[in-house]
Amino acid sequence: MSEFSTAAVFSSNMVLQREKTVSVFGRGENGKTVCAEIDGVKKTARVRDGKWLVQLPPHKAATGLTLTVSCENESRTFCNVAYGEVWLAGGQSNMELELQNCREKDALQNDKAPNVRFYYTQKKVLKEEDFFETEKNTGWTEFSSENAKAWSAVGYFFAKELAETLGVTVGVIGCNWGGTSASHWMSRESLEKDSDMREYLNDLDKATEGKSEEQQKKEWDEYHAYDMAWYQKSLVFYKEHPDGSWDECLEFCGKNLYPGPLSEYNPMCPTVLYKSMVQRVCPYTLKGFIYYQGESDDHRPRTYYKLFRELIGLWRNDWGDDNLPFLFVQLPMHRYKADPDYKHWCLIREAQMKVYDTVKNTGIAVALDMGEFNEIHPKSKKPVGHRLALQALYNVYGFENMRETAFSPMYKGFEITDGGILLSFEHCSGFKTEGEVCGFEVAGEDKEFKPAVPQFRGNQIFVSSAEVPEPLYARYNWTNYGPVTVYGVNGLPLAPFRTCTNDEKTE
Repeated sequence: MSEFSTAAVFSSNMVLQREKTVSVFGRGENGKTVCAEIDGVKKTARVRDGKWLVQLPPHKAATGLTLTVSCENESRTFCNVAYGEVWLAGGQSNMELELQNCREKDALQNDKAPNVRFYYTQKKVLKEEDFFETEKNTGWTEFSSENAKAWSAVGYFFAKELAETLGVTVGVIGCNWGGTSASHWMSRESLEKDSDMREYLNDLDKATEGKSEEQQKKEWDEYHAYDMAWYQKSLVFYKEHPDGSWDECLEFCGKNLYPGPLSEYNPMCPTVLYKSMVQRVCPYTLKGFIYYQGESDDHRPRTYYKLFRELIGLWRNDWGDDNLPFLFVQLPMHRYKADPDYKHWCLIREAQMKVYDTVKNTGIAVALDMGEFNEIHPKSKKPVGHRLALQALYNVYGFENMRETAFSPMYKGFEITDGGILLSFEHCSGFKTEGEVCGFEVAGEDKEFKPAVPQFRGNQIFVSSAEVPEPLYARYNWTNYGPVTVYGVNGLPLAPFRTCTNDEKTE
């Protein structure tokens, strides 16, 4: 059997990144020479350590090209290749949520040949016996009402807006999986850098300590069979009881064992998806990353800044470019009906804003108003894709005229004055409100927060409360779920904030 192959991410209909040196890669027999040719340009590379990587020179935007990759008497030919913009869409279920399931799903029928193409990294783990065989069946697809059903809704609307604005083909590499922690998308080495992040590995190591590969696989197979049967029961339950509670569902179906035993057979496990998904498409040449995640790390919210910052650095390092743009969604409002307001999503949002403030070449799409009560998967995804596209067009593509439209108002600083607190904001030329304004709070030395009355003064807001005669601290929408009533004049919601960060007593 031949050892020569191209990585599965190379297929007909693919999009290559325009105006950058493009990496074409795969596996082969040591010492042999691989040649890649496109649009009359040939480049070669020798196979080393079973791998090869050919670098093609920058090429302007184009469509209808053919890429041929050959090694001695073998060749692979890929047709309908485009040069355009390529973005990787990472994260968990709100990035994964499919176009056919979002509120704006009529785009499947109404959008006429948008210049968007998708490649989905297969959702399997390396431990699965058929991993490499099924990976061969993956490939890039063009838009059609059938092809695009399972595309990421956020990724699609983001790419469609870029394609229309830039006038080029936009390709999206889907690399996301619902229910995942950022730690699932990271290497063991990266998680070992810090004791807080190391806790994710400790969970795995404790769960597998003393267990053989055979035992781990047996436990996973048993759980998987149980979980599939449980899922089918749950479908019956919710069909008969559409408004049934979780406790009622458990009473009907039995105990829910999700996410199952931790091991490398389980996709919901640290490092597993980094190896079986991220590394399967790296180092495919990209323009940047879009990312929507954080929900599944709310059990360790104070670690999230370190975790997310390290993930960005790891992915950039793997792609060999410390400046690759990384655009992400700040979590929206959310709380389950049965849960108290733990205020842990507030900490995740704060960590995300801190990453935006401290990590270069990042962009943040504030989505506070895009949440739904008792629903962790809000169905409206077009506005989220649009806000990511605004960040890309301004921060990445240099559309300076979009400065006033690309950003939510963001907290900048405060001054204690006249019995209240005067808050200043950037990316703001004024505010508009919807309904009865709420969400502002102030506290004095005791750090007991009380509702505050806001006065809007251009790009500043003065807040005060009769219950707090000497306020020292202020915050806005410091809650897992609540009304969003304040927006910039550009229609984007005021980002949540508190004036005193990293202080558990003000949470």
